[in-house]
Amino acid sequence: RTPATARSCRSIHPPSATMSAIMEKIASIELELSRTQKNKATSTHIGSLNARLAKLRRELIEPTGKGGPKGEGFDVTKTGDCRVGLVGFPSVGKSTLLNKLTGTFSEVAAYEFTTLTCVPGVIRYRGAKIQLLDLPGIIEGASEGKGRGRQVIAVAKSSDLILMILDATKSEAANSQYAHKEILTRELEAVGLRLNQAPPRIYIKPKHQGGTQINNTVAGGLTKMTESTILKVLAEYKIHHCELLFREDCTVDQLIDALEGNRKYIRCLYVYNKVDVLTIEEVDSLSKRPDSVCISCFLELGYEPLLRRMWDSMGLVRVYTKKTGNKPDFVEPVVLADHRGGCSVKQFCNQISTALAKQLKYAQVWGTSTKHMGQRVGVKHTLQDEDVVQIVKGDKSNPEDLAGRFSTTKRNDPARIADRVKKAKLKS
Repeated sequence: RTPATARSCRSIHPPSATMSAIMEKIASIELELSRTQKNKATSTHIGSLNARLAKLRRELIEPTGKGGPKGEGFDVTKTGDCRVGLVGFPSVGKSTLLNKLTGTFSEVAAYEFTTLTCVPGVIRYRGAKIQLLDLPGIIEGASEGKGRGRQVIAVAKSSDLILMILDATKSEAANSQYAHKEILTRELEAVGLRLNQAPPRIYIKPKHQGGTQINNTVAGGLTKMTESTILKVLAEYKIHHCELLFREDCTVDQLIDALEGNRKYIRCLYVYNKVDVLTIEEVDSLSKRPDSVCISCFLELGYEPLLRRMWDSMGLVRVYTKKTGNKPDFVEPVVLADHRGGCSVKQFCNQISTALAKQLKYAQVWGTSTKHMGQRVGVKHTLQDEDVVQIVKGDKSNPEDLAGRFSTTKRNDPARIADRVKKAKLKS
């Protein structure tokens, strides 16, 4: 090959040396973190290492190179009112749970990695359509691309709720040495997913000059990091002039998440399958853990509590429509949620049509969100579950009739006052 051909091939297929170099840097930083003792004297150094680690992981997930063959992902059309992804290790019962809940066929076998692609299904629950995605099993190192882990986690990022399917026989309650829950949580957090967490209340405003101003509204001040740690982390991101306001007592990891700006905060339920082989005491200890549900796909136990916890975790709100002079339509509700734009009347109108909110005169609401039945509300009114809404549009008026005395819109009036036609005097 000629030198020009070699250069073109390198531009099309970037060498894997860059990826391996990033992996080596990540491994060295993780090794240094494991050897560093955590105390007040080393908090600044640990914060700097965490910031470097976050930047390297971002480069690993989102490579800057433009060339290279495009990987094959899971192209699944989003249908229904919300999406739920099943995440877990191989052979924990994800496909069996999908078959039982949705009636969709997903291959089930006694060997691992039976599911090699994403299999969707739809659940009808309380009038809403919930899309359930059976994803291939992920393994340790999935965030680095092992076992098509990046494609699986990319689909999980687009979900409204994650069901982490765990084997109850390999849990801590069964005195097992496996730590599947911690491994999966670590792999998901490595790619920017934050499970059952709220976004940190940190306000950042970059500036061109003036230095760094750090303020907080926390009673008693910041206790989890010092000002020198904050300045060190900002220096890692080459931010030397900004306004930083903490509205809560945050950690260094939360500050890094706010600076990265690409974190996804998703609700997660930990579903322990195969509880039929455990004792009553072990099942009781698992069910009392936060965000945990115990089921048995073999005996078909715990499906209804699981669906109820899924509904409560997503915070779905059903709103029924009503036409003037007709009965409400209780068959096809409009499903709203706080994490998808809110539950206001404006969001309700946007779900039906984007132009409906501009034509709205007022809305009549029957339900628990109003003080009396049929109350007239505006676009900012917050709706609650099973409310009935009737939209009343405004009259189409002529824009020239609404023009004020000092309006800038051009009308057919004469330019000079002397040219105006005088009105006839009133007859006395």
